[in-house]
Amino acid sequence: MAISKVPGDKVLGYLESRKNLTGGACGLLGLVLTFAGVAGPYWPVVVAGLYGAGALIAPPERPAVPDFPSPSAQLDEVRADFDRLGGYLADVDLPPEAAARLGGLTGLLGALLEPGWVAEALARDPEGVHTVSRAVRQDIPEAVDAFVRTRWWTRLAPGTEPPERHLERQLDLLRQEAERLAAELGEAEARRQESHTRYLQDRGGTGDGELSA
Repeated sequence: MAISKVPGDKVLGYLESRKNLTGGACGLLGLVLTFAGVAGPYWPVVVAGLYGAGALIAPPERPAVPDFPSPSAQLDEVRADFDRLGGYLADVDLPPEAAARLGGLTGLLGALLEPGWVAEALARDPEGVHTVSRAVRQDIPEAVDAFVRTRWWTRLAPGTEPPERHLERQLDLLRQEAERLAAELGEAEARRQESHTRYLQDRGGTGDGELSA
């Protein structure tokens, strides 16, 4: 819900605005011209006109940009949620195959989130941060919880497809997504290295053979 400003705040805001300050400065110039005898009997019009012109040419007020958390700060929050996810998963009884696949997935996510240069590379990729955040906060909890709930129903009505098959497929898909992200981050680092090589070659005027010699 929008909060309306009281009239006093609006008046104070205008008095402190660039428009009023610039207009006031131009109006003061009009007074100087009046005292110098330039404006003559029309000095009120001159002062008002200069004030209005100053207010018009003043740059508009620019609202402050919201202070959103940086990617690194977002990673800190995701890392804390990943720890909470680990506590939740420790209390879930999974079949051996699904547990192994889940362990591989969480191991990869944990490596990406580990503080250090890998996490710094991830922080430079907003889409990558979103992918990891979504896996930790949504995809894995939903997959595991859906398995737990569905397994209870299949015990009442046996003969349907085992719910662990769906869980295993979901974990495989999430693992593939995490592996693609890791590969993309690795490629970005490789391109960064190649760019530095080209920069050094251009700066020194050397070719590949001269650089490697």
